Amino acid sequence: MEQKTVVLGVLGVDAHVVGNKIMEYSLRQEGFNVVNLGIFVTQEEFIKAAIETNADAILVGSLCGHGELDCKGFREKCVEAGKGDIHLVAGGRLVVGRQDWKGVEERFLKMGFNRVYPPDTSPKVVMEDLNKDLGIKDNE
Repeated sequence: MEQKTVVLGVLGVDAHVVGNKIMEYSLRQEGFNVVNLGIFVTQEEFIKAAIETNADAILVGSLCGHGELDCKGFREKCVEAGKGDIHLVAGGRLVVGRQDWKGVEERFLKMGFNRVYPPDTSPKVVMEDLNKDLGIKDNE
């Protein structure tokens, strides 16, 4: 089976790099081709990298609490760029303060994200979901 490519980065004005590096390591260990854009990444930079690498998924991290604002319009921009069917994932501390996770998740799903993860989600969970979502491994 061909190696799947994912674009990874931290969206917006956010310098939280530790989770990004952990996810990069986990993705590489799982056999993904990883294009890590690092920190302070714009939606447009994610999409441009996804087009240039023919990526299968974009994984957006945000830990400063501004993820919900920074992610608005992301799916629409993917559609405009011809990557409307790309698998979109967001995770981290996506909102400010303690909010009901179900409500946060619903808002991101309505924005067009395929998966949304709360703070402190294990990379193992993300890898299992990504393998299943991209058709790499069947549900065992």
